[in-house]
This record gives sequence, structure tokens and C-alpha cells, in this order.
Amino acid sequence: MTRVLLLLLMAFTINEVGATNYLDRADFLEQAFGGQPPAAKILWLSPEVREQAAAILGHDYAGLRVRYWLRNNKSAWILDEVGKEKPITIGLVIEANHIVGLHILAFRESRGGEIRYPFFTNQFKGLSLKSNQELDGMVDGITGATLSVRAVKRIASFALYLERNHLEETLANTAAPSMTR
Repeated sequence: MTRVLLLLLMAFTINEVGATNYLDRADFLEQAFGGQPPAAKILWLSPEVREQAAAILGHDYAGLRVRYWLRNNKSAWILDEVGKEKPITIGLVIEANHIVGLHILAFRESRGGEIRYPFFTNQFKGLSLKSNQELDGMVDGITGATLSVRAVKRIASFALYLERNHLEETLANTAAPSMTR
């Protein structure tokens, strides 16, 4: 009985070692919006958006919708992307089609956790998206974290694409005066 209990305890510990939460969702959103985050909104992914997502990410996007937070001209996104084998949870803040903040909220891989440090994440500040859906600036990689770096770059491009092409449409529709009487 003691051996079984010990094995269960070891298995639980091994699984938990790979999952490290650096910043929880609520704290990220409070930081992004100065202490008072807006309510979450949902962007349903049309077939066209899903096609573009696959082009940007290099694979189909798993979800049918994306949750985001929006106030004035600032949006926040929390998205997951697989590095080598496990998802990395990434929080992005975008204002006027430029990244103003990027944080690694959770990292589950055994290697590459250095992407959470400001020396890496600060490289994304000010970046926007070129017409070919790539970031408009260089992001230096980290030795031993190549797949994690690529995952973050893909998600940054995807979030910028969503904001540029779909939130502007949403904002224009809500700001347009009603034509019905």
C-alpha cells in the first residue's frame, strides 16, 4: 500500500513540474486595463478566418471562437500555442494594431521557459503586422528555446491579424449610426 501511495505521489509531482503558471488570467487583465478589465467578448471564427489562422499558425486553430477583452482602442487576448509538445499560454495587449504588452502566463514544456523573461517578451512591444501576416520587426531567438520562440511569434501574428481584420470591423459596425427608424 505504501508503494502505491508513493508511486501516485511521484506521478502527480512529475506532472506538476512541467506546468508553471507565471501570471494568472485575472492579474494579466487587471494589468492590461489599469485594474478594471472589461467584460470578455467572443469572436466567432468564420471559415475565412480559420483559413487565415491555419496559414499564420502552420496548423488548424483548434477552437471555433476566441475570447478577447476590449476597451476603447485596446484589446487583450489570451491564446495557447504548442511549443514542442505542450501548450504555452500567452497574453497579448494590442493597441492601434501594435503590441503594447506580451506575457507568458503559463509554460508547460520541459525546456524553453526563458521566453517568459522581459529580455525576450519586450522585443514584441511596438510590433505590428505586415501585409503578408508576418511581424514587422525582428525577434531574437533563444538558444534551446527555438520552438517556444516560434510559438510566441505565431500567436503574436495571429492576435494582430484578429485585431486588425476583425475587431476594426466590429468597432465600425457598433460605431455606425443605425439606419432603421
